[in-house]
Amino acid sequence: MPAILRFSVRSFLLLSALWFVVHVVQAQPSEQLIKVVVAPDHTDWTYKPGEKVKFSITVLQSGNVLKNAVLKYEIGPEKMDPTKKDSLNLPGGTLTVDAGTMKTPGFLRCIATAIVNGKSYRGLATAAFNPLQIEPTVANPADFNNYWNQAKAELATVPMDARMTLMPERCTENVNVYHVSLQNYRMGTRLYGILCVPKKEGKYPAILQVPGAGIRPYYGDINNAEKGFITFQIGIHGIPVNMEAPVYNNLMAGALAGYWNYNLDDKDRYYYKRVYLGCVRANDFITSLPQYDGVNLGVTGGSQGGALSIITAALDPRVKYLSSYYPALSDVTGYLKGRAGGWPHLFDKNNLAFNNTKEKINTASYYDVVNFARQLKVPGIYSMGFNDEVCPPTSMYASYNVITAPKELFIVPETGHWTFPEQNEKLTNWLTAKLKGE
Repeated sequence: MPAILRFSVRSFLLLSALWFVVHVVQAQPSEQLIKVVVAPDHTDWTYKPGEKVKFSITVLQSGNVLKNAVLKYEIGPEKMDPTKKDSLNLPGGTLTVDAGTMKTPGFLRCIATAIVNGKSYRGLATAAFNPLQIEPTVANPADFNNYWNQAKAELATVPMDARMTLMPERCTENVNVYHVSLQNYRMGTRLYGILCVPKKEGKYPAILQVPGAGIRPYYGDINNAEKGFITFQIGIHGIPVNMEAPVYNNLMAGALAGYWNYNLDDKDRYYYKRVYLGCVRANDFITSLPQYDGVNLGVTGGSQGGALSIITAALDPRVKYLSSYYPALSDVTGYLKGRAGGWPHLFDKNNLAFNNTKEKINTASYYDVVNFARQLKVPGIYSMGFNDEVCPPTSMYASYNVITAPKELFIVPETGHWTFPEQNEKLTNWLTAKLKGE
């Protein structure tokens, strides 16, 4: 293989891996000079309602306790106004705070900020109170299944019109890579993605990779294709996924800014209808490939993609397994009941003037992950952390707790909207082993 081509292949393998780390399981936050370490006094961070919590706060520099820092802290249910807060000097660099308790299932969070040399450094910890008893707040429409069955029936009448363009610069010795365009839920609308297929003749299991929120190019999951999987990594916005990054940045700042709010007052026109049906259309394409083994199809993603993993598996019986990292779009009406709701926080106090209408609340119920999670029939593995400030754990547990299908939950309490490598490894290994029948 020529040197230039070898460099290109290595580059795209790295880009593929980087995409997964950044956009499926968000990268671990970078280290800071000053660390503010907050921890509850139970090692598993879990309490019974009525049980009191103490949070320890320690300010560290170079691994040692930093004395005489100025500290501010606040404590309260996640995403809600604090019930306790204070500002003080820490001569010894450590503090223990009596945080009280919660009387019902939920999460109590302590956020601490140290001021050192005029700069702020932040840390947090979140105590869980019987999280497996959290119940959803979102309504479950009586015609939910009929609505989505009708939508899928309408999708089935739209020709797929698949167009595959080989991307020689991304292909490897063992994998062909294609830019794919499909017709989506109505004539003239498109869905785009990157398909990776093993070159060796044979039949292979397949993985649909659904994206986190935002707009970006995609590079394809070449790594898993090298291991004997068909992988299809999709965008959701009806635009090619192989353009230069500034194109997507401009769209995110302009025409598609806040796309999750578009047409929320009409369930038939809401932005996510094309997205959810697009995931089914992506499976139409995967299952049409001659290299597909005809049986083993999985779906995976994080955040918005964690939501789409659950939704796709609920909508499409061809999916046999799913893995979901910190699912967004879960129990979004929580704010209307005085507790945290899921991303994109449609009904929090800052959005109520815009979104608090009967029509928008009704639409949200047809798109909330909770109501899809109720329909799941296939095994899944899920991972999240208690410190997630993007997708509050209250909202995620509201979805997880209604799942009656076989499920596994890998909790790493201190993680926020990111994962440790061990979480990624566990969920990836689980999914690939299931798809290979191991």
